[in-house]
Amino acid sequence: MHGGIDHRIGVLFVCLGNICRSPMAEGAFRAAAQARGLAVNVDSAGTASYHVGHQPDPRAIAMASLKGIDIAGQSARQIERDDFYRFSHIIALDRANLEGVRAKAPRDGTASLAMLLDAVEGRRGEPVPDPYYGDTAAFEHAWSLIDLGVHAWADRLLREVDALRA
Repeated sequence: MHGGIDHRIGVLFVCLGNICRSPMAEGAFRAAAQARGLAVNVDSAGTASYHVGHQPDPRAIAMASLKGIDIAGQSARQIERDDFYRFSHIIALDRANLEGVRAKAPRDGTASLAMLLDAVEGRRGEPVPDPYYGDTAAFEHAWSLIDLGVHAWADRLLREVDALRA
């Protein structure tokens, strides 16, 4: 068991509006990290400000709930300058949002930037499609990719923490 929060590791998941993919990723990653005894700071944000202050999309809440994860208490926010120092990893859900994150990154920001599926063998650079305009199947597909990605990231970060302690 890894005790306490390791403040060197924090993960921020980013999509466009912070109401579908990134809240699901935040909830799924928190559960995956907890299952591994990995105590990290986890949050999510959007590159755009469309939904600031809103809770996740009801379909995202329902999908997470089906998986035993409660994301209803989350509140959408936009990525901000401090995030590039507070989090060790900023993980975008698709290429456009990764580019949006890069555009906002201060030159001396310390967070490493990546896409969610980069941690999955053979899936580097693949996006998690935005389910917002889709149906339940679109949210199921997004969840399956998010689940795959967050478990791969949790495993990778656990190895990093173990290496720091060795």
